[in-house]
Amino acid sequence: MGWFSKIFKGSGHKDSDGHLHTCYDEDPDQYSPGSSGDIWPESEDEALDHAIQLSLLEESQKGKNVIDCDFPLEDEQLARALQESLHVESPPQHGYGNVYQPTPIYFPSVLRICGGCYTEIGYGRYLNCLNAFWHPECFRCRACNLPISDYEFSTSGSYPYHKSCYRENYHPKCDVCKLFIPTNPAGLIEYRAHPFWVQKYCPFHEHDGTPRCCSCERMESRETRYAALKDGRKLCLECLESAIMDTVDCQPLYIDIQKFYEGLNMKVEQQIPLLLVERQALNEAREGEKHGHYHMPETRGLCLSEEQTISTILRRPRNGTGNRAKKMKTEPYKLSRRCEVTAILILYGLPRLLTGSILAHEMMHAWLRLQGYPNLSQDVEEGICQVLAHMWLESKLKSGSGSNVASTSSSASTAPKSSMISQYERELGVFFKHQIKSDISPVYGDGFRAGQQAVHQYGLQETLNQIWMTARFPY
Repeated sequence: MGWFSKIFKGSGHKDSDGHLHTCYDEDPDQYSPGSSGDIWPESEDEALDHAIQLSLLEESQKGKNVIDCDFPLEDEQLARALQESLHVESPPQHGYGNVYQPTPIYFPSVLRICGGCYTEIGYGRYLNCLNAFWHPECFRCRACNLPISDYEFSTSGSYPYHKSCYRENYHPKCDVCKLFIPTNPAGLIEYRAHPFWVQKYCPFHEHDGTPRCCSCERMESRETRYAALKDGRKLCLECLESAIMDTVDCQPLYIDIQKFYEGLNMKVEQQIPLLLVERQALNEAREGEKHGHYHMPETRGLCLSEEQTISTILRRPRNGTGNRAKKMKTEPYKLSRRCEVTAILILYGLPRLLTGSILAHEMMHAWLRLQGYPNLSQDVEEGICQVLAHMWLESKLKSGSGSNVASTSSSASTAPKSSMISQYERELGVFFKHQIKSDISPVYGDGFRAGQQAVHQYGLQETLNQIWMTARFPY
């Protein structure tokens, strides 16, 4: 169904967008990380310079044994005490990765400009991270704008984040349970994704009974409600909005597709019965056919050539407790073989555009048989039928209507469906086209791509002429 797995490294690992960094430097003229954090007042700058001058003067006079000092003894003792206090211990190693060990530099030789406020840092604590210097209060998280005081942080691009903020913003969340997708035993984030809807979910939801819509294939969040069809299928409420539920409800769509074929100079002369059926009736009819290829895992349409008795849906089901379909009325329908085609069967409960694309596909089977085309290989026959289904979908999306005739319901309590396509129905139409184009089966997928290429190169009528003469696509 086009679903695939993705595995990547999360924010707890050193990947391109989630680096863990450690940085913490300190001007050794001040204090280690464990000190109280007092800073020399500006008023003591002159006293400090005074004391250092005294110390240097004393050293220069030692060899001469001459004391030439204009300051009292108390000042000389103060100078020694201040000079000894400048020799501080290096900060301890905390075990948080690369913690920088500052070296004693009494007078900084490089002017430090803060990467946050762009002012001079001067003396005191500072950070050396991301190729810049920072005041500790200026190194802030891109998400919460609070200072980062941890020894480890994450980055996305050139922006720093708290590890927790990075996880909240970049660690993928499951679209079903809304929780962070857990890591697998190898420490990597692994999830399932749909190539069209870009939906991510935890792998175990494929086995925990989480329902998936039989039409759009989306696995919705747990609080989303579904319509439970009688044959066991689940239909999301968005797809239910345009679902065709009974045979009478499908007749306007049938007329629209007949007109579509007439516009291609491919009018179907015989009046072929169209019946909407349940899954069980469709499978039984498939078993009764002597020939034909069926798209697995589920058949959603059939063009019959044999005489059979089919159970068709006469009245659409109503939603009961828990959105379960009930009171659906069916009746047997005897198919008589008056021509090469006895009936077209379509699975009920699918959205209008999907029902129409399946009907356009089966109508092409009928047209080929009624025109007397020779027995074709499966990839050629199914391929050209998929080309017609794709063409019908394109025509509907371009015109902006689901059918040229407004669909009416056989149920008096149901309002007539609008012929205009809603935004979600348009997205569904694009998805159904994507399904046809990306099908990986050698019969339906490769057959469609070969047929599409032939039609683009030679046109539809010339392609059909070549199929009539050679039973192959023109190349």
